[in-house]
Amino acid sequence: MATMRLEKQENVYLLTLNHGERANTMTDAVLDEYHAALDEVEASQGNTALVITSEDPKFFSNGIDLEYIKSKGMEYLFSHFGARLDQLLMRVALINFPTIACVTGHAYGGGALLASACDFRTMRADRGFFCFPEVDIKLAFTPAMLASVNLLRNEQLRFEMALTGRPVGGEEAAKRGIVDAAFGAEDLLPKTLAMAAQLATKDRRTYAQIKRDMRQHLLPLVDESRR
Repeated sequence: MATMRLEKQENVYLLTLNHGERANTMTDAVLDEYHAALDEVEASQGNTALVITSEDPKFFSNGIDLEYIKSKGMEYLFSHFGARLDQLLMRVALINFPTIACVTGHAYGGGALLASACDFRTMRADRGFFCFPEVDIKLAFTPAMLASVNLLRNEQLRFEMALTGRPVGGEEAAKRGIVDAAFGAEDLLPKTLAMAAQLATKDRRTYAQIKRDMRQHLLPLVDESRR
């Protein structure tokens, strides 16, 4: 894969975004790589968990590659790419194993949505922001995108972030429940992997059923995103 690397460490899969020169932004090819990685983990046998992280200390993911979209024409975003991003978000939200987003730097737009769709999130305490800038770039959320935002546990803060575009740093995000924990740079990945190792001891079928039951309101959006 050109923009990310998938490896397995004991019972935990680690998906590392490594396209920092483009801020780990999303194009059609990048979405294809996300699905290929998820296919591999989903096809694995036994209990497991997935951590999604970035090797870039500045960017986890800066969301949709707007230069790529502009090269296609902005109508392409609404007629094609948005639905493809919706499919990825709903797949991550309902996939049959535990997921953790390990946010190493800025998570903006689609990057923040991807992290929101995961079951848990960790974030660097002292660098990077979690942000939904859609209100400022005049792009409304699709129902699937809004559903991903609404998976964040602090209703008041997610409402504020969606309507103001205010970026939130790691310490505030952890204190207010947008992420589950914030760590220093050296501790972030090791502690996240330790969390994932604990989740990987859970019975996969039971975990997946509980998650699906808790997120059953997302199921109609899965069908909608496939149209």
